[in-house]
Amino acid sequence: MEEREKRIFGISWNVFLLGIVSFLNDMSSEMIIPIMPSYLMEVLDAGKLLSGSVMGAIESMSSLFKVAFGYVSDRFKRRKAFVFAGYALSTLSKGALAFTRHWWDFLLLRAVDRVGKGVRTAPRDALIAESSEKGKTGKSFGFHRMMDTLGAVAGPLVAIGLIELLKDLPAETTYRYIFLLSAVPGAISLLVIVLFVKDRGGEVKRKIKGISTLRSRNLQLFLAVVAIGALGRYSYAFTMWKAQELGYSVVQSMAFYALFNLIYALSAYPLGVISDGFGKKRLITLGFGVAALAAVAFAYARDLYTLMAAFVLYGIYIAIEDTIPRAYMADLAKEFEKGTVIGAYHTVFGVFVFPASVIAGWLWSSHSLAYAFIFAAAMNLVAMVLMAFVGE
Repeated sequence: MEEREKRIFGISWNVFLLGIVSFLNDMSSEMIIPIMPSYLMEVLDAGKLLSGSVMGAIESMSSLFKVAFGYVSDRFKRRKAFVFAGYALSTLSKGALAFTRHWWDFLLLRAVDRVGKGVRTAPRDALIAESSEKGKTGKSFGFHRMMDTLGAVAGPLVAIGLIELLKDLPAETTYRYIFLLSAVPGAISLLVIVLFVKDRGGEVKRKIKGISTLRSRNLQLFLAVVAIGALGRYSYAFTMWKAQELGYSVVQSMAFYALFNLIYALSAYPLGVISDGFGKKRLITLGFGVAALAAVAFAYARDLYTLMAAFVLYGIYIAIEDTIPRAYMADLAKEFEKGTVIGAYHTVFGVFVFPASVIAGWLWSSHSLAYAFIFAAAMNLVAMVLMAFVGE
């Protein structure tokens, strides 16, 4: 098929377009993500434990829907409709944050955003896998995560510019303007999906044959390791609170967050390419080790250089964790159930991310922020050791 064979920068045109969509949507998201911890605590007056739990709940909610919509997209063989619907829900909910007055309506709108993420993620990842050259899924997912994270670099920088532009206004008013403006790049991403992205699900054989990949003991063991590693995945908000604990302002902590995203963006594509030859399992194992180092660095950071090193390690860790397991699952999955299998990974991960942030929030409020990071390091070390029992 001529259109399917079209390539740009060594990847399919469809993967490139989905990268543009993710760039725009993540720019939209990351315009508001760095200000949300301060908005929660300063404007909505939520405490430490509640803030940590809310942020964890937000990150976990989307995963509850991923396996379901991955399965539905496999059955209907239509990925694009779910991708569009998911991004549309997220775009509308982000703009509506400008009108929140309480932590619970904030959480409700963030839940809608996460539902949108849950609707689109597995179908989108399946579409990326179906649009990839055989044996090059790491490269495709690496490019996609790179574009997604370049949006995450641009978003905080745009937010910083808006904060400076609106500095004469009260902080609460500035936050609300940023929420409203964040819907603009999201709306543009919806146009790209409608006009240019092509469905591939219909090209998959409709007849389901063979035993489901999810019954594989090796895959089940890997998902168990993912669950343990997820318990060590603290919300990005804790890294922002760490910077502020050391005396940095909201704007300065956003600059640290931009550094993290820049490292992530620069790492994701080469790591994806490397994984196709080096081995995805090995790189995932290494990622857990990097995660533990990052958590220890955050726990004991007392100066600028240690804090910067922590954000750099955190960027490399997230680049591995958000890229390689998707490609690994896509390679394991049979053609007729890529959405379901990739969705299962996202669901297991997301279910265990919520208690991770609740535990981290409790450790912060009852002891100190350092204890939250030490707990995360321990969980990642356990996951790294257990990866030795997972087959290739």
